[in-house]
Amino acid sequence: MKRETKSRAGGRLHTADYLKMIGVPEIKPATSPFDPGYDLATLESHLEQSSRVMSILKISMACWMVADEKVTRRKIAAAKKYRVPTTTGGGPFEVAVAQGKLPQYLDLVADFGMTRIECGEGFTEMTLSPREVIGMAHSRGLEVQFELGKKHTGAFTRDAVEGLIEQGKRWLDAGALQLVVEARESAKGVGLFDDSGNFNSAFADRFAGAFGHKIVMFEAPNKPSQFALLDHFGNEVHLCNIRLEEVLRVEIYRRGLHSDAFAKENLRPRLPGQSARAGQGR
Repeated sequence: MKRETKSRAGGRLHTADYLKMIGVPEIKPATSPFDPGYDLATLESHLEQSSRVMSILKISMACWMVADEKVTRRKIAAAKKYRVPTTTGGGPFEVAVAQGKLPQYLDLVADFGMTRIECGEGFTEMTLSPREVIGMAHSRGLEVQFELGKKHTGAFTRDAVEGLIEQGKRWLDAGALQLVVEARESAKGVGLFDDSGNFNSAFADRFAGAFGHKIVMFEAPNKPSQFALLDHFGNEVHLCNIRLEEVLRVEIYRRGLHSDAFAKENLRPRLPGQSARAGQGR
């Protein structure tokens, strides 16, 4: 006699319900990944998988300008499909200003349908005021964010931090929506990170204290920088320049589901009524 087996119907249980059950809080998107030239299929697949945790997608560097234009436009269309806004990187903006072609650059970005531009003076000197730049961007329906810090002058000093805070305030007063703290692709010898990659938490606190986590984003291009910022600030910190393949790792760390995060009082999931230290490993 043939033995019958019963199969369980799938789809009745959901990860969101389970995460709530174990104390993982609902977190608004606070990770901005970047596309330094991924192929279209890779970007589309990551949008399908992770768009719900993405705050804004950076179509980064100038790669989008030399890639096949049809592909770049399809990338932006894919982001719109998943309701993820897009921004350019700051490099093309700086080149456009230096070459006296900012209006033409803004026309191009708007024609591609991007949401926002990133401005900065990381390797050039700004010749226009924040209000001039933001006025031109707004007239084309573009939002603005500004990147704080130089790319080639090493880690921040105390005086540099204070100067950047004042610069950030000028851009916000002129209409910029967010600020980005520079860390390049290495998080070593730049911004908040010294030549060995050590994180300067005191300087990070100055930026967070001056602007708040809804306004300031910290570039965190690798695992040590991502974990350092999350360890220090907890799950509310806004991280950017995250590679697509690292987005979900950042998000499990943010939610205290990573083995290294589970022991952190400010990241470990807590059940209702459970104290910060309750249930930690014995």
